[in-house]
Amino acid sequence: MLNLQDKKFNQLTVTELYAIMKLRQEIFVVEQNCVYLDADGYDQKAIHVLGMDEAGKLATYIRIFAPGDCYDESAIGRVVVDAGFRGQKFGVKVMEFGIDYCKKHFPDSSIKIGAQLYLDKFYRSLGFVPVSEMYLEDGIEHQYMELIF
Repeated sequence: MLNLQDKKFNQLTVTELYAIMKLRQEIFVVEQNCVYLDADGYDQKAIHVLGMDEAGKLATYIRIFAPGDCYDESAIGRVVVDAGFRGQKFGVKVMEFGIDYCKKHFPDSSIKIGAQLYLDKFYRSLGFVPVSEMYLEDGIEHQYMELIF
């Protein structure tokens, strides 16, 4: 069971914000061995989607941007699933939630992502297509992808 909810930055509790930052650092900094500044100044503009398990633990997370807040298009980023919840399709569920959110709130915009290259197949399964060559971001191969609806 996964409970998905979206919140603006000022609606997050301190406990929720701590859980988000902890999960992002566990995966993007520690697991991927990538030193970078996660607190990038964009969280205040983002819509935060939290996927909580039945016990209230943060299992998955994304952040969504309106067109113009990150790219010209709407955007989804910081897609993450806690290592203990992998294999349960939580990544698919949170991305589908994010896609539906963008379609509802930004119907005149496509969705752009800066995707880690090794997740190409995952994002293609959701309808995203590459729109750039590979580029390095913090030493990790990425590509821009877009979903047009």
